[in-house]
Amino acid sequence: MKAIVQDVYGSTDVLELRDIDPPTVGDGDVLVRVHAAGLDAGVWHLMTGLPYLLRLGGFGLRAPKNGVRGLDVAGRVEAVGRKVTRFQVGDEVFGACDGSFAEYACARDDRLAPKPENLTFEQAAAVPISAFTALQAVRDKGRVQAGQKVLVIGAAGGVGTFTVQLAKMFGADVTGVCSTTKADLVRSIGADDTIDYTREDFADGTRRYDVILDIAGNRSLSHLRRALAPAGTLVIVGGEGGRWLGGTDRLIRAFLLSPFTRQKLLGLISAERQEDLQLLKELIEAGKITPVIDRTYPLSEVPEAIGHLRSGHVRGKVVITV
Repeated sequence: MKAIVQDVYGSTDVLELRDIDPPTVGDGDVLVRVHAAGLDAGVWHLMTGLPYLLRLGGFGLRAPKNGVRGLDVAGRVEAVGRKVTRFQVGDEVFGACDGSFAEYACARDDRLAPKPENLTFEQAAAVPISAFTALQAVRDKGRVQAGQKVLVIGAAGGVGTFTVQLAKMFGADVTGVCSTTKADLVRSIGADDTIDYTREDFADGTRRYDVILDIAGNRSLSHLRRALAPAGTLVIVGGEGGRWLGGTDRLIRAFLLSPFTRQKLLGLISAERQEDLQLLKELIEAGKITPVIDRTYPLSEVPEAIGHLRSGHVRGKVVITV
């Protein structure tokens, strides 16, 4: 099969479109004929091996353990392991796996769900990782409730577009922080207001929010807390930072400080749960949330797609077609 493979950590130059053997199907695995795969910041981190803390987490100290990139997947079931009962050959599925930038990918059956009937494969591939993160940030960490004022920083990105929609679904008054050119998109998916970070500071003291969801940011805790209500909740969803910790130092500081303030300062490490994927399927089919796709690229142009993702101009999610 054809796949995007890397043998060492580095820039997009280390990625090659190569012919390799299809993955081996274990007893609890599902082999998927990939039709589309989502692209998110996690792919870039695994490609570069940054921050270095990631390598210590089991992804490979000197080189990636799994050389095929890609996390989100949507396609048709090609084969199933002997212990798999939930799926059969020909089923249309979506979910998460390791190595979806390929013609075939193998996933545990509990990381897949039937594809939403009202989505194309490309749309379905934009959902799993980003929507998992958004759902768990809004529901589990932020515990967003009707009537609350919620600020979403990074509202126009892959995670942010789902976060805005989910916060609105829970009944919140949502303000999205984004650039000038993305304000129309953020309003179109339900935000009640937007703040253009290139022109104004959301922490200027004029507004306070019950919940702040900071997605892949690098603002200091003190800055974020100035916009947070006295008993509000801050959820740090990822982050960008140095080569060693990559923003996780903010999570550590939040954990240490939170017991000494009325404000709840929390971090999120999302989990790929089958029940959450099933819930997302139901919400999509009910029309309550929908993926936003910026652009699609063929498998051969994954390096260009990653370059576009890192440009900061993406509105929603980038998807790879296979």
